[in-house]
Amino acid sequence: MAERTVAVLAGGLSHERDISLRSGRRLSAALREQGLSVEEWDTDAGLLDRLRTNRPDAAVVALHGGEGENGSVQTVLEMLGVPYVGTSSHGCRRAWDKPISKALIADAGFTTPDWVVLPHSTFRELGAQPVLDAIVERLGLPLILKPDQGGSALGTQVVRDAAELPAAMVGCFAYGDTVLAERFVDGVEVAVTVIERDGEPVALPAVEIVPESGVYDYTARYTAGLTDFFAPARISEAAAKAVGDLAIGAHRLLGLRDISRTDAIITADGTAVFLEVGLSPGLTETSTVPMAVEASGDSLGAVFAALVDRAISRTH
Repeated sequence: MAERTVAVLAGGLSHERDISLRSGRRLSAALREQGLSVEEWDTDAGLLDRLRTNRPDAAVVALHGGEGENGSVQTVLEMLGVPYVGTSSHGCRRAWDKPISKALIADAGFTTPDWVVLPHSTFRELGAQPVLDAIVERLGLPLILKPDQGGSALGTQVVRDAAELPAAMVGCFAYGDTVLAERFVDGVEVAVTVIERDGEPVALPAVEIVPESGVYDYTARYTAGLTDFFAPARISEAAAKAVGDLAIGAHRLLGLRDISRTDAIITADGTAVFLEVGLSPGLTETSTVPMAVEASGDSLGAVFAALVDRAISRTH
């Protein structure tokens, strides 16, 4: 293990650059504790030259949003034949688009909130207010607006009053040209990490998320003290199994690989409701994946070192 070199790819140019750098630093330190030789590489114009001239034994994609989760960086690694931890480029494209992943989840019989998806051009061409009125008629209030792509809850807003909708829509469009409007579901918010072990996806203990503001937005996710976390979640054994099955189902159905994180709601009757999936989940001090790993009795370094082994073995 000691002679193996790993390139942790972090940073990039997405809105989530700073979070990615934090994730990359923490992951790099954890892998070094496992005896691996680790380099932290930003994903800039020099990446391909570095991959060719200083080829690592494997790469770990610790990028959040944009190129790191839409399959672009994965395609580059595949073209160069560099083993990497994480979902393949094809799987990334399928899961990165929230409406597509929700449709696949719903078609498979899992529960996900009712939704509509509309591009900015629809509001421009048909008139913003009539379209907004139709959204409320269809989904009711409260509802959640989020960009159809992206992570870290950037641009995501809860709308409880129709008067708040125009401003919330503008804020959402600041992060993308298409908005996903989703019916709000009340319940216990949880995140479930799935790790592949011996070729099989395993759900780690669910992490319960209780934001001080009531909304798990970007600030609540990454500012220490603004959200309480409980690992494992304070839910029934039946609900824990249901949400674990949901996360494993999403992992398999969307063609994910190595590691993923499913965000869900547990309703009052114990139903596990799918919200979205993270392909390259955060690894910061306030991220749920390290909490889930710790709750399972494992360490972040050991988990990712095993995934590095798995990535390398796929090429041999």
